[in-house]
Order: sequence, then structure tokens, then C-alpha cells
Amino acid sequence: MYIITVKLSKTSMLHIFSHRNKKEMIHKCLTNLLVSCTLWLLPSDYFAVIINQNYLIETKFFPLFLSSVAEVQDVVFVIQSQKNSYHTHRAEQRRTELLHQAQTLNQSSPDVVLLHKLSDYDGNWSILPALPRLASQYCQTSLWIVFLEEETNVNLHNLLQVLSKFNTRKEWFLGRPLHDDEPTIIHHYAFSEDPSSFSYPDFMAGWALSCPLAKRTAERVNYEPPKSDFTIDLQHEIALYIWEEGRGPALTVVNEFCSELQRLSSTGDCATTINTFLSACGNPVQKEDVFVAVKTCQRFHGDRVPLVKQTWEKDAASLEYYSDFTDPYIPTIHLGVPNTERGHCQKTFAILKRFASGVVTQAPWLLIVDDDTLISLPRLWRLLGCYDPNEAVSVGERYGYGLSRDGYSYITGGGGMVFSRVAVQNILAGGCGCHSSDAPDDMVLGMCLTTLGLPVTHSPLFHQARPQDYVKELLARQSPISFHKHWNINPVAVYQHWLKEPNQRRAHSLTKTREEL
Repeated sequence: MYIITVKLSKTSMLHIFSHRNKKEMIHKCLTNLLVSCTLWLLPSDYFAVIINQNYLIETKFFPLFLSSVAEVQDVVFVIQSQKNSYHTHRAEQRRTELLHQAQTLNQSSPDVVLLHKLSDYDGNWSILPALPRLASQYCQTSLWIVFLEEETNVNLHNLLQVLSKFNTRKEWFLGRPLHDDEPTIIHHYAFSEDPSSFSYPDFMAGWALSCPLAKRTAERVNYEPPKSDFTIDLQHEIALYIWEEGRGPALTVVNEFCSELQRLSSTGDCATTINTFLSACGNPVQKEDVFVAVKTCQRFHGDRVPLVKQTWEKDAASLEYYSDFTDPYIPTIHLGVPNTERGHCQKTFAILKRFASGVVTQAPWLLIVDDDTLISLPRLWRLLGCYDPNEAVSVGERYGYGLSRDGYSYITGGGGMVFSRVAVQNILAGGCGCHSSDAPDDMVLGMCLTTLGLPVTHSPLFHQARPQDYVKELLARQSPISFHKHWNINPVAVYQHWLKEPNQRRAHSLTKTREEL
């Protein structure tokens, strides 16, 4: 976009307007016999081109900034897409909608980047590894990088109005703020004295970086990686990295980045809204299509296993408990693998082999959970309706390790790991295995999937921790599939409040009433 600054003779008044045809504007300047005409080229607006009455051209520094109406070509949109075919389709839908809106506004088509296609590196989802390429490729011609999730809707007209309020020569980090109500393990108990003092963006509502900030952050990534090797809650970790312990900008609140559903009447001024919290993908899979493997040990046969039976076990069509001790009353199956205090890699691979053999089940899906995982199987069936079991699908809550230096992604085990039969077959055929019996099974599987070039698919509906470890606002708009850990909670109450389907609650209430009568 070109900004033409016209300075009137003998006055200090400045007329600012946007125009794409700089020749026409220069002609207007000259034919109106003005003292000077300043042509401001964006985004590299550090110099002004001066054309005086004698048709002489000179350049000089022009320090004054004046805001202008943003145009579509000032913005590059980055959709935080995933490699799986379902998620790629959703991202392409968002891209098509953006292009259609630009056409409706009589503007040129914007750059829309699908993050998983930016390069071959699967770790680009963690943003920082992708930022150098994004900044170098797009910040030469654009002023903003706007990040969207697959279910983020954009009102392009409103978004451009919002962005036009900000000085694009400054560093801006824009978004809808979230904050922790109490210190949480998923954020490493950061800001424990006052967790609400730090704001981070709600990714689903969209967020934006001005190109000066994007370029400086991209340069910093090359010599100063994040302090932690683990990527757990990306939106919090991105905000921490940009904030740089107070040396960088904090999140600027933009109320027009909305977390409400698009269909609500109150979203007229929103620049972004949310399409859906749980996509309707047609019919859910049949309960017989999911084989459930519960990892346990003799130590927890008396407390954790009864809680599984009391809550979600009855929804499973096919389920086995795998332990270090055969207990016919549960019953449990001993796979010949000794129990370990942590990791359980050898046990998990024994489960994969048992499932792949086809002796126990021919189900197309395998769910592996811990004995302290709380899960809604009906919601899982609905989610799996979105995926093709003929693909190598691995889905759950995605974490990352060492992603700033060619690391890998993995499905964190506590929230539940779901694999298609095809994925299990590929893992075993690929020669993957445990370097020790107590190696962390989820991380070993992540390394394996990365080595084999198979995608690790994220769903925010799985949770590695307890409900109180997550922002209430985020949980309130979800239909969560899982939580993990019994520490300082009532597991039955958590299951009934967060995971039990409404019709199941009503049935439970009626049964209880009959018993009381």
C-alpha cells in the first residue's frame, strides 16, 4: 500500500490518504503546484521520496507516523493447520472464506499460509521455528502476521479497521487475553504469587504480530531458544517468549478478537469469532470400533481401577486392563512385562503388538489410557467420526520436545493416546522400540512417528492435567474428552460434572430417585 502525504504551501496541515496508483497521485501533486509531495512507501517506510516543483527527486528521513486504513495486502494470514486430511480440509475452508471476503471488498487476494505446508519441518506448529521463514518471506511486503486456528472465523472488514488503529512501525502483540486464576502445573507454576498478572492470547480468537516485532523475534530465535525444552501450552509459552521478562511487549488487549460463536447476535463488531468448538463430522464411530487398553499395576487395583469401573468403563464395548499381576476379579492381563515406576514403554509396546495381532479385536481404533485417566467415550466416538481409519492417525493432546532444534511432537499419555490400526501397524513395522523398559512411552512413540514421517494430531479436547489446571473460560466452551490425575480432586465428581453426557446424568438421577423411593 502507498501512503501519499501532501503538504500544503504556507500551512502545517497534512492530508493523508491511501492510493495504489502512485503515478496518479504524483501527477495530482505536480499539477496543483504544491510545494512538495511526500510519497510514503510501506512497509519499508523509513524514507520519504520528495518531488518538488522543479521535478527534482530526493529522499529524506520522515519520522512522523500517521495511521492509515489497513488493506488486505498489508496482512499475511497464517492458519495453524495440521497435516491430517480432516484438519487440512478445515484449514482450506478458512482460506477459501478469506479469499472470498477479500473479493467481496474489492481488494486483492491476501497471502494465506497453511502452517503445516510452510516447510517439511513438523515442529512449525510451535510457531517460533516457523517465524524466521514467515518474517523473511512476508514482512517485506506486509505489515502484520495474523494467526488463526482452523475454527477461527474472520470478519475481514472489521479486522482491517482494528489493525488500522496501530502504528505499524512499532512492535505490537495483539490478542484476546487469558490469564490463570491460580498457579498451574501446565505453566510450570509461573507467576505463582499473582498468576492473573500475566496475560496470554486465546489462540482460537486469533492473534497478531506487527512485522517489526515478528522480525526482531525471528532474529532472536536464532540465538536464544526458549528456556524450556518442552512445549506444553503454546499460547502461554509464546507470550512468555515475546514478553522476554519485561524487555519485550506484553499482550495488547483487542476486544474485537472474540471467543464467541459466530452465530451469536452479539458478535457484530467482532473481527474474529469461533466457528465451532467440536466439529460435526457426520455419524460417530461405533463403540465396537474402539478397543480400550488401560495401563495399571497391582498397587492401584484397589483404588484407581474401581474408579474406572464406577465412571466410564461401562461405555466401552471392548476393554482390557494390563497389569504386572493377574487378578481374575478385575480381570487384569499380565503381558510378561515387569512394572516400572515411570515410563512404561515396554508395556505400551506390548499393548501395541497385542492389538496389531488381531487376536483380541479387529477394531480400527486403539485407545491407551492410564488408570487415573477420566474419559468420555461417547465424545471420543464423535471426534473419531472426523478421521479416516485408513490413514495413520495418532490423536490426543500434543506436546513437543526440543522443537527449536529439530525435535519431535508426541501425544501426551495421561490424556489418552488414540491410534488407528494403520498407525499401529506402521509403528511396529518401522522398527520402533524402547531403549529401556521405563522410557517415557509417549515420547518414544513421538520420536518414532517423527522418524517415520507420520503426523501427530492435536485435539484440545484431551487434557493431561485436572480441570482446575486449565483456564475456566476455555473449558466452558468445550465438551472435554479427558482429564488426568486424581490428586486433590474427587474423580467421580469431576467425571460427572465435566465428562458425563447430559442424557447419562438424567438417567443416573432417575435411577437414584427410584432407589430412594
